[in-house]
Formats: sequence, structure tokens, C-alpha cells
Amino acid sequence: MIADQYSISQISEILKAKAVLTTPEAGIRKLLTDSRTVIDPEGSLFFAVNAQRDGHQFIKDAYENGVRNFVIVDSAYTEKFKDANFLLVNDVLQALQALATYNRKANDLKVIGITGSNGKTIVKEWLYQLLASDFNIIRSPKSFNSQIGVPLSVWQINAEHNLAIFEAGISTKNEMEILADIISPSIGVLTNIGEAHAEGFESKAEKLTEKLKLFKDVELFVYAPEYVSDVAEADLPGKRKFTWSLHLPADLKVSFIEPIEGKNYIRATYKEKEIECLIPFSDKASVENGIICWATLLAMGYTPEEADLRLEKLTQVSMRLELINGIENCSVIDDSYSADISSLAIALDFLNLQNQHPKKTLILSDIYETGKTNEVLYAEISALLAQKNLNRLIGIGPNISAFAGLITIESSFYASTQDFIEKLPAIHFANETILVKGARRFEFGRISKLLTQKIHDTVLEINLNALASNLQFYRSKLNQGVKVMAMVKAFSYGSGSFEIANLLQYHKVDYLAVAYADEGIALRKAGITLPIMVMSPEPSAFEAMVKNHLEPEIYNANILKSFLNFLPAHEKDFPIHLKLDTGMHRLGFEAVDLPDLLEILKDNEQLKVVSIFSHLVASAEAEHDGFTQHQLDEFERLYATLVSTLGYMPIRHILNTSGVIRWPQAQLDMVRIGIGLYGFDGALNNNKGLQTVAILKTTVTQVKNLNAGETVGYSRKGIMPTGGRIATVKIGYADGYSRKFGNGVGKMLVKGKLVPTVGSICMDMCMLDVTGLNVKTGDEVIVFNDKHTIVDLAEQIGTIPYEILTNVSQRVKRVYFYE
Repeated sequence: MIADQYSISQISEILKAKAVLTTPEAGIRKLLTDSRTVIDPEGSLFFAVNAQRDGHQFIKDAYENGVRNFVIVDSAYTEKFKDANFLLVNDVLQALQALATYNRKANDLKVIGITGSNGKTIVKEWLYQLLASDFNIIRSPKSFNSQIGVPLSVWQINAEHNLAIFEAGISTKNEMEILADIISPSIGVLTNIGEAHAEGFESKAEKLTEKLKLFKDVELFVYAPEYVSDVAEADLPGKRKFTWSLHLPADLKVSFIEPIEGKNYIRATYKEKEIECLIPFSDKASVENGIICWATLLAMGYTPEEADLRLEKLTQVSMRLELINGIENCSVIDDSYSADISSLAIALDFLNLQNQHPKKTLILSDIYETGKTNEVLYAEISALLAQKNLNRLIGIGPNISAFAGLITIESSFYASTQDFIEKLPAIHFANETILVKGARRFEFGRISKLLTQKIHDTVLEINLNALASNLQFYRSKLNQGVKVMAMVKAFSYGSGSFEIANLLQYHKVDYLAVAYADEGIALRKAGITLPIMVMSPEPSAFEAMVKNHLEPEIYNANILKSFLNFLPAHEKDFPIHLKLDTGMHRLGFEAVDLPDLLEILKDNEQLKVVSIFSHLVASAEAEHDGFTQHQLDEFERLYATLVSTLGYMPIRHILNTSGVIRWPQAQLDMVRIGIGLYGFDGALNNNKGLQTVAILKTTVTQVKNLNAGETVGYSRKGIMPTGGRIATVKIGYADGYSRKFGNGVGKMLVKGKLVPTVGSICMDMCMLDVTGLNVKTGDEVIVFNDKHTIVDLAEQIGTIPYEILTNVSQRVKRVYFYE
């Protein structure tokens, strides 16, 4: 059975669902769980999954995007959309998984299942590269490896495929059995088993045991003995086993690894003979992932000679989209290393997430190995571009150029990448978002470099997936109906403005908060439509605030009177937020101020109090819990006084990031989440459950060898008593790296080792002691990341993580990644 030939009535029978059908013959080609990612509305079936948000809330959005087929629990929707097809089930997620399982069993093909802690997606993509010449392969798009991602991947199997490669990831016990039934792999590949994703397991052994359940019925199991040492050999899965190792006896016993000009030459013993291969990468993780692929090829019957030839041709896999500032006020999304329909749809969704420019342009190469004729392929792409509201297509390559007539939007075409580059000076780009997406052979990285602003090599990388994950982490702690206000003041804690706000809007937070009006105005210009609270409204900005629908925080009678004097007499119900001082003693109305406040607000029709809030002084600190409780009680008392006169009940909010964790009983109507979105929460032990969002990195400018007693930097404060090597790196106090980090106080990661600063921090650079390390010009240096964190840096100079993050200068290039 080919997946795109199921009818809705057939799916109803498969799921044993109660069907309410208006068009029972409707064909289903695609499955959806996200109303924002519609590609083929007529052929899509929307599953209203209850995950972080209840999918039923987005049925209307999917319907407005053209979807007419739904799997639901709540029968009320059958009356609201009477021209749609509905399948009523007891559990929507289970229905999605059951449908994918049915499709897997309906297709007889070889399936490689991959799991582990790290490297799953890279190994999957490399096995695809290595095996694509011999098989018609279907594989997981990007890193679709979850309880939802796996069934969406397996659904894509059809009769034309003779090999599937799927990855599976789990976060807690009792998840893998479900994925194992859906994937039903015949070959199992275990990657690195480390500490990643360990929060949901009591031990590393428990995590391994759970992951091995994927392979319970495999014919062949490929693994390293080091990673399964906690399991008895007799209990390992697989009718046939193939092992690889760097240290223990194995079928593929690696004996020698030598770096050669950015590559690694590897020798090993296989079937009592010495064999070799060349992995075209230098980093340790890539070498291990390459050895896993080497072992898999040999286990599948490929000769050592053929495996070596294929491995040497492996190309880097970029699993994330890169958003960077471009020329002429453009934003550039770099996805220049892969091109297929699934990843194109994902990239276009990310393009639409970025609202800062009115025009959206796609630079697209020919797409290969789709199993479709070019006519069908480019007709599908044309429909996709129209559906995603693209403004312009620039096509590069002979195939896409040959079918230019199918494209219905503004378009131009070029025979090759070089042809486009030569004509680039005559092509107009300005004030637009440009998605660069090309098959690897087209070398679109050359195009991205030409479209990108030239900025020095200190970069703050922002992982948007991690930020979204942190948002969902806090949402999972909230009672149903509690709203979220996200703090994006101070350039979103140094991480960017509209880039972060666009993501938060995409994930449907309820409110944004900024410090000053100009921050809110910038967000409005970038297409942000969410309600925005301005925490420090200034009279000089009132006109712009009203014009841009920004809502002021009112914290004393003077600012309230000034705002009322400004508002036109005809203005009705303009939203304001009242701040109460319950103990911070910074800003806000106290109990003694309420009579005058209520006198102003009573019967006033120009203003509408949309929220009343206060700020906790020490929500993360147990020693102040008594005072925090006092604040909560005082807030409730003052709120009740205000409501008694207002005659309505504005939104109540008092919890900040740490309060969400430590004071769940005080969630009220809304919570405010700030630095927790960026992976740091003083109420959590080692920030457990959060992901690091920002990585600050720079590069080595020069390396010098110093003799004993020579000094380094201004005022000769850096002394090398026994001599050594120093590396000058491209970051200084003008970039936000404080002078307090000088003279050995600060440390950075070079070649995986923490090395201290030497001498004073300069404006644009500083020096590191790299004695004993093989460091050269151009090497990467990590200022902070998930291992050497902003918490560590804050402790080094006696400050708080907020200051480290917000101090990163805006001259430092921000690069945003989205996987």
C-alpha cells in the first residue's frame, strides 16, 4: 500500500475510529501535527495531538490553511466545521502511531534503526550518503526521532522504497517500545552512549536498557562493546552481532588513528586482516560517527575496499538553519548543504517565522534523488512556494531552469552557481529575508558568504531550538490556562530582538515585555503583533507607544497622570499594567497609594487595567521564603482592594523564572519568564531540564613564544616567569568581555582545555596562556558554552549570569540556528 493512496475512509477502518465524513473518498498523502507547517492542505490529515499544547486549539488554524481532514477526541468540532472529515478516537497520539505502524507493516523493506545519546542524526545522514547509490531510501527528515517525529517519518514509506533509515530518541522510560513497534528495524545501530538526555533516567544503565529495546527483533546489531558494558552479552539483542572498538576485542578493532590535513587516516583489524579508511573530518565526534558507519557497511557485506572509497567521499552534514545579518538590511537564512522537499518545507516555515522584512526570497538549486519526475517535482515546489507566500524565487541549475514555466511567483533562473555569482552585482537585494537552499554539489556556501555582512570573527551563536525547548519546559510546569509573558528587554538578554520575539510569537506566548518603548517599536516594525508591555514608559515616547499599540507599565501616580493628560479624550479602554510594590522597593504603588490611584481610575473610560503585578525579591532563595510568602499575601490583599473599585478582574502575575519552579501555588493568571528561556534558573540544580541557548566564540589572531620573564600587555601586568606560548584572541572589553577577567581571572576553552588570560584585557582583544597546546592562527576559542557556562564566568568576577549575557556587545555578530 502506497502511503499517498490511503483514503480517509480506509484510515478510519485502520484506526477503528468513529467517522464523521463528508468526502469519504478524500486521499491522504501527508500527516500533520502542526497547523503552521501545511504543505499539501487537500491531501493532509491533521492530528490534534495533546502535547505541550492541546492540538484541538489549532484545528481552526489548520482549517483556515485549507486542511479538511482531522483526527480528534472532542466531538464538538464536528459541528463547527461541517464540510470537513473527522475521525474520533480515544487518544490522538496513539492513533498517529497506530497509523504509522500499519503503514510500516504494509511495506516489506529493509529498515535501519538508529539510537544512542549523540550522533544519531549524523550517522543516519552519512549512511544515507553511503548507501544511496544502491537503494531507494526513505529516511527521517532532520532529527524527527520523537514519539511524534518517528510516526511522521515512517508514514512516508511507500512501495518504491527498498531501504529506510530512521532514528529514535527517548527522554524517559517506556517510550522505546512504542517506537520499536513503529520502526520495526531489521538492522540496529547503536551510537555513542553518553550523558546527553539523561534527565529522565535513574542511571546510565537504565537509559541503555531502554534504548536497546529498539533492537529487540533485529537481524543485525552493530555496536561498540564499551557502550553496552552494563548489559550481559547474552542479553544483547540481534540474531547476528557486529562489534567495533578502539580498545576492546571486536569484529572491527581500530588500531591506529592519524590526523592528516584536516582528515583522519584509520587502520583496523577485520577478519584477521589489516584494513584502512580515510574519514574526511578531523574532530573526535566525526571520527567516531565515521567508524560506526564503517562498521555498518562491513556488517552489511560491503568489502573493505568499497567501504573505504565511499567513506572518503562523505560530506559534512548541516542539520541546522543559520540566520545571519545580510547586505542591504537583509536577513540571510543559510541552508546551503541539503535540498529535498521535506527539508525545504521546514526551511520555508522558518523563513515565515522571521517577520522582520516584508519580502521573502528563496534561492534554490536543482533537487535530486526524489523519485519523482522533474515535472511533478517542480509543480509541487511551485504550489509549495505559493502556499508559503514566497515573493520571489531565484532558481539555479539546468533542471529547475527547464521548468521555469511552472513557477507562478516572481522568478529568475541561472544555469549554475558561478553564473549567478557573476551576475550578482546586477541583482537587487534589499530589506528582505533570503533563504539560501541548495544541494551540496552547487556549493551555495559561496552565495551565502557574498550575501552576508562582513563582521569580525567573534560570534554569539543562538540556538533557537534550545530556547523553544526551554519555553516548553516552563509551560509543562504551569496549570492549565496560565498565560506566559516572555521578557525580551535588553536586546533579549543580549541574544537579539526580533529574532527571539519572532520565535516566541511563533510558539504563541501571550505577552512580551520590553524595558523601553523603542524596543517595542522595533519589534512592531519587525512584524510582532503580540501584546507588548513597556516597563519604563517615558512621556516623550507616549505618542509612539499609542501609535504602535504598546502597553505601559504604570508604577506611580505621576506617570499615570502624565499618560492620561496625553491620551486624546476620545480614547477608550487603552490597556495599561499596574505595578504594585510588595517589598522590592524599587517601583510600584504601595498600600498607602491606593486611595489616590483608585480615585483616578474610578469611572475612567480612557484606560483599561489589563494586568496587575508585582516583583518577587528572592524567589530562588530558600532563606527568604518567609518574605516571599509575605509578598504573595500582600499582593493578594492589594489586588482585592483594587478589584473592588475597578469592578473587573485584571490578569494577576507575580512569579518570575525561579518563582515558576519554587512557588507553583502562586502561578495566578500569568507568569513572567526571563533568563530561564536562555537556560539559567537559580531555582534548578545545575539548570536541570534546561538547554544552553547561547555560545560565545572567537578565534586566535596570532600565537607567540615568550622567553622566561617576558611580559604581556599594557602596564606589563602579564608575566610569564618561565616563558611559554600566548595566543591573542579577537575579543575585548568593547565586545563585553570585562577587564575584570584579566590577569588569569578569566578562562576560555581552547582545544577542549581551559586556559587562563594573561595580562590586561584590551579593547578589542586579549591574550591567553596556551603553553603546551598545539594552537595556531584561526583556531576556535570558546568564551562560554554549555560546559564553561556564564555561571562560571559570573563566579570568576563576582557578578550574576544576567550581566555576563547582557554585556555581550551588539557589535558581536549574532548567528541564529534552527534545527
